[in-house]
Amino acid sequence: MSYDTDTKDHTRASWIGMRSVRASCTLIVALFASGVLVVLGATLDLAIRSHIESSSFRLAEEVASRWSPVARQGLVPRPIPAGPPVGLIQVVDVHDRVVDSSRDASATVPLSRHRPPPDARFQPYRECPPDGRCVLLQAIRLTPAADAGVVYAGIPEPELLATHQLEYAIAAGIVAVTGIAAWAAWVLVGRALRPVEAIRARISQITVSDLSLRVPEPQGDDEISRLATTANHTLGRLEGAVEQLRRFASTTSHELRTPIAGMRTQLEEALLYPDDVAAEDALRGALSTVGRLEAIVDDLLLLARLRAADPLPAARIDLGELVAAEVSARPSPVPIKVDTPAGLQILGSRIQLIRVLDNLLANAWRHAESAVTVSVGPAGDGVAVTVADDGPGIPPDQRERVFDRFVRLDDGRRRDPGGSGLGLAISRDIAHAHRGTLTVEDSPRGARFVLWLPLIGGGPATAPRT
Repeated sequence: MSYDTDTKDHTRASWIGMRSVRASCTLIVALFASGVLVVLGATLDLAIRSHIESSSFRLAEEVASRWSPVARQGLVPRPIPAGPPVGLIQVVDVHDRVVDSSRDASATVPLSRHRPPPDARFQPYRECPPDGRCVLLQAIRLTPAADAGVVYAGIPEPELLATHQLEYAIAAGIVAVTGIAAWAAWVLVGRALRPVEAIRARISQITVSDLSLRVPEPQGDDEISRLATTANHTLGRLEGAVEQLRRFASTTSHELRTPIAGMRTQLEEALLYPDDVAAEDALRGALSTVGRLEAIVDDLLLLARLRAADPLPAARIDLGELVAAEVSARPSPVPIKVDTPAGLQILGSRIQLIRVLDNLLANAWRHAESAVTVSVGPAGDGVAVTVADDGPGIPPDQRERVFDRFVRLDDGRRRDPGGSGLGLAISRDIAHAHRGTLTVEDSPRGARFVLWLPLIGGGPATAPRT
C-alpha cells in the first residue's frame, strides 16, 4: 500500500511539474506577445491620430486659403457657403469681431483668440471650449499689416480623436491576439510534452525485476525522439548489465559452494571420526581450501575494482623491458624464446600489467609441451605482446568463452584442478582499462594470446583503473 501511495504521489508531482512547464511556456508567450502588441498598439494609435489630425488641418488650410484672397478684396458673401467636413469658417478683424461667418459658425464669438504673427501667416490651432467639442482650426492672416484680419477654417474634432474608441479597439485587439497566442502556445507545448509524459509513464513501470520494457519512441528526429532512443539504448545496456550480474552471482555462488562444501565435509569427518581421521590432515586440507577461497575472493575484488574505480595516474612504461624483466624473474618449467625490443613506451599501471603477464605466462607454461614464445613488437598505432605455446591449443569456438568468469576448459581443469577460472577475465579487464585488447589469435600449433596496448602519442592512451 505504501508503494502504491508513493507511486501515485510521484505521478501527481510529475503531472504538476509538466503542467507548470506548460503553464510557464504559455505565460512567457503571453507576456512577450502582450509586450510587443502594446508597443505596436501605442505606435498604431499615435500614427492614426497623427494622420487624422494632419488630414483635418490640411483640409482646413485648403478652405482657409481659398477664402483668404476673397476676404482681402472684401467680396466674402454672407453667410459664407461651407460644407462638410470643413463647416466652420469665420473672418475676424483685428479687434476679434466676427466680420463674416458660415452658417455653422458663430456670428459673434470668434473660433479662436489666437492670431498668426506677421512673419508666419499660416498657423494651425486646437481650440477646446469648456462646454463643447474641440475644433481643429487653420488660421490665415490676410496681410502682414498690424490691422490685418484673420480667416479661420475649422473642423470639429473627429470622433476617433474626441473619444477613446480607438484605444478601446486597439486594446481589444491586443487582448484577442494575446489570447490566441497563449492558446496556441498551450496547445503546441502540450502536444510537444505528450511524448515526454508517455516516456515518464513507461519509465515508472520499469523495475529491477523487469527491465524488458522500453519507452515509446515518437516519430521524427527531434530532441524528444533522440531522448527516447537514448533511453532505450541505456535500458538495453542496463538490462544486459543486470543479467550479467545475476549470472555472475549465480556462477560465483556455485564456485564458492564447492570448496566450502569440501572443507565442511573434512571438518565434520574430523569431528565425527576422531580416531579414523588425523586432525592435522583435516586442518591442512581445510587450510588449503581456505587458501583457494581467499584467492577467488581476491580475484573477485580485483574485478570489481577494475570495473568501478576511478582512473589512477599512469606511468610511462617501456613494455619490452617490463616483459623481459618478468620473464627472467619467474622460473620456467619449459624453455622460453624471448624477443622484447626496448623503446616501445606506453602509459599504464606497472602492477596491473605484471598481473596480466603473469597470467599469460602461467597459462602458457601450464599447457606448453616443449616451449613458450614471448615477443613484443609494434602493431598499428600500438604495441602487441604475444605469448604462444605449443600445447593442444584452444578450439576457435571457445576462444571468447575462455575470457568469461569461472570458465575453465577440460584441459585446464585437468592440468590445474585448483584454478579459479578468473585469470583471463581479469587480464582482459586490465587490458580494457588501459584502452587495449586481449584476444586469442590463430596459431599453427598451441594457443597464441595477443595483448595490444596503445603507444604514447600513437593512440587514445589513458590512465588505467584499479
